[in-house]
Amino acid sequence: MASKRDYYEVLQVPKDASAEDIKRSYRKLAVKFHPDKNPGDASAEDKFKELGEAYDVLFDDQKRAAYDRYGHAAFTQGGGGGRGAGAGAGGSHDPFDIFREVFNGGGGGGENIFEQFFGGGGGGGGRGDRNRGEDLRYDLQISLEEAASGCEKDIEVSKRDRCGGCSGSGGEQGSKAVICRDCGGRGQVLSSRGFFQMAQTCGRCRGTGQLLDKPCKKCGGEGRSTQPSQIKLKIPKGIEDGMKLRSTGQGEAGVRGGPNGDLYVVMHVKEHSIFDRDGSDLMCKVPISFTTATLGGEVTVPTLSGRVQLKVAAGTQSGTTFKLRGKGMPELNSSLHGDLLVQVIVEVPSKLDAEQRKKLEEFAASMGEENSPMHKSFFEKAREFFS
Repeated sequence: MASKRDYYEVLQVPKDASAEDIKRSYRKLAVKFHPDKNPGDASAEDKFKELGEAYDVLFDDQKRAAYDRYGHAAFTQGGGGGRGAGAGAGGSHDPFDIFREVFNGGGGGGENIFEQFFGGGGGGGGRGDRNRGEDLRYDLQISLEEAASGCEKDIEVSKRDRCGGCSGSGGEQGSKAVICRDCGGRGQVLSSRGFFQMAQTCGRCRGTGQLLDKPCKKCGGEGRSTQPSQIKLKIPKGIEDGMKLRSTGQGEAGVRGGPNGDLYVVMHVKEHSIFDRDGSDLMCKVPISFTTATLGGEVTVPTLSGRVQLKVAAGTQSGTTFKLRGKGMPELNSSLHGDLLVQVIVEVPSKLDAEQRKKLEEFAASMGEENSPMHKSFFEKAREFFS
């Protein structure tokens, strides 16, 4: 275009329009002239770009003040606006802002559909906290006993924490913030792909939109440095393998005093030498002697809270499962407990002396089919199968 139109005229608002009026008008016009709604229409594309440029200036208080005073000259090289240079010409405004706001219900912060797919979430006037620190993950292994009783763990995490030299501000004493010239203070720069423009975090200011004239020598102006951090974790009773615990604010420190991210602890419960776990229930196999299974009696069974005696009826078959109620794992955030399922395995003697063998043979000779119901049933079925 040979000459630029007045930005207020472009957005169809009066010069005393509020920020909300400017946003509302821009939304309406941007949808109307969006290239996707006007394929092949070069005029609509030009108007769409013009709208983005005008909105970028008038919605920013500092740029708007410079424009009201100097007009378009405020954003030309060497123009009187100085601090706003480069903001109008070339358009640092992200044209997809309007659609972010639509998907967010017109609100401010929060991750939206564009940020999920394109990795946005940096600068941009007032959308979320762009200085927030990164979330961290820590894998912690505990025993089954610790998972059952709950415990406290002290862990050490190497992370970027508040810089001791500048107390997290990022600047030496007396340092002042200046607008980043690469992104014009928005914290994002645009890259074009045909009709589409994608916003990326500014590499110069790292999404803050500002730089310090006297950055801290210890942290380079970031306000944080890598150092070990001791963290105490409380593990609740009943935690299961693979569950995550969030420790709020224990992630990395934010840039220049921004809020900390969170620490996510992924729990790994070690395999136990005796017990298998199924949710809040425990299972174990307990060997019993041939005579105990035949005559009945009591066997000692281990539990997480100590040993208990289990009564075994006469004639118990190998593989029979007994349930000990309330002897399993505690349920998470509950006073209830699961059960302990005990499967008894009848042991067969592996070595017999001559006298034992003779007595066992006499015993076998005295046995009838009525004392071996499983044996009798099996062979009856076998006869039917082969007949």
